[in-house]
Amino acid sequence: MRAVDIGGTGDAGVDRARALLERCGAATVVHPGGTLLAHLDRVRTLLASWQARPALQLAGLCHASYGTDGFPGALLSLDRRRELTAAIGPEAEAIVHACASCDRAATYPALTVPDSPFHDRFTGRPYHPEARTRRDFAELTAANELDLARIDPAFRERWGADLRALFARLGPLLSPAARRECHAVLGGEG
Repeated sequence: MRAVDIGGTGDAGVDRARALLERCGAATVVHPGGTLLAHLDRVRTLLASWQARPALQLAGLCHASYGTDGFPGALLSLDRRRELTAAIGPEAEAIVHACASCDRAATYPALTVPDSPFHDRFTGRPYHPEARTRRDFAELTAANELDLARIDPAFRERWGADLRALFARLGPLLSPAARRECHAVLGGEG
């Protein structure tokens, strides 16, 4: 299947990313709404609909490559970062790595505070990302969780209130389009 160039990510980058994800088994991993690859495609499409820049869209497509705090099944080990970087570029790979490395319980409460630490679950050490990294992480988190909430009523029922609270807190980091989508999918403040 040929990737559609949604939002200017470039067919070649999307094709390289999808080919790598397919080689790593994303099309066979069962996930809400079908397969992990279907979810990853929907996250990228949602980010594109919010006019996210190409690197963030590619990161959305590959965000589960190293697993996440909420999805432990990694498609690639961290020693294969160069392989993902070759497929999607260094900027997008850095976003994927930030998404994968985030210790959510330790990071989420103060993510909007500019000098608050971002806790790396791989190293156990905190670091202080730039504002753009915080915004990218928040936007990708919203796209990921909103896709799950939209596609899986049981997920929305179980986690909807927590996600509304999280995205209300993260509102200053989210684009207006992401905030509107949060309201459309989860209700609450828009």
